[in-house]
Amino acid sequence: MTTQQEIDAEIARYAERLAPGGHPDRDYPPYRSSILRHPRQPLTVVTDPEAVERYGPVFGAGDVTELDADLTRQHSGEPIGERITVSGRVTDRAGRPVRNQLVEIWQANAAGRYVHRREQHPAPLDPNFTGAGRALTDDEGTYRFTTVKPGPYPWGNHVNAWRPAHIHFSLFGTAFTQRLVTQMYFPGDPLFAFDPIFQAVTDPAAQQRLIATYRHDLSVSEFSLGYRFDIVLDGPGATHFEADHEEDHR
Repeated sequence: MTTQQEIDAEIARYAERLAPGGHPDRDYPPYRSSILRHPRQPLTVVTDPEAVERYGPVFGAGDVTELDADLTRQHSGEPIGERITVSGRVTDRAGRPVRNQLVEIWQANAAGRYVHRREQHPAPLDPNFTGAGRALTDDEGTYRFTTVKPGPYPWGNHVNAWRPAHIHFSLFGTAFTQRLVTQMYFPGDPLFAFDPIFQAVTDPAAQQRLIATYRHDLSVSEFSLGYRFDIVLDGPGATHFEADHEEDHR
């Protein structure tokens, strides 16, 4: 199995080949399974995009309820862990709000465990926490979730590989085929330097845009700590979004 020193050396060699702000290649050597997560054959041209849409899920504004955005109230009891409020705005490059945008999140529980059939991490499941939620942005492009802070977890990429605590975000645009996925991290995490997925974003400014900021005005008195995570869809200040091959529960 690869050692952390070998991973660090690979990251350094790879970073030298990338211009600041550049996206990593689909094959990113320090992230071992990246070679399995993108097409190897030429893409198929879709001549009838509407036909593709008919096979995908359909969401409507009436389908999303207040309970969907509060991951602490989806079961009969309260989940274990540090309660947090996560809020921010979804905007375009000019700062204009993206209204009525479906935002979905998924995450590990406070022990670093996903509710997932392939999850083998020997940490406890929480019967009162599923780890998935969704919300619609308002007229100002603002979304808001109540959840618990996820824990870090091992992921088997190399010796002693641990993922920093993070929450996955999914934005659907106006159609399922426009879906964008990213990850929100927490400030001051000591695992940033050791995580090939986070380090795959080689522009320091782009890395910072993936880290939420603590906001005391978002904290709910005697209930939760507040974090702000704004998402910019395009332009030079855009949030880094994952390529399709990177998209899984990690």
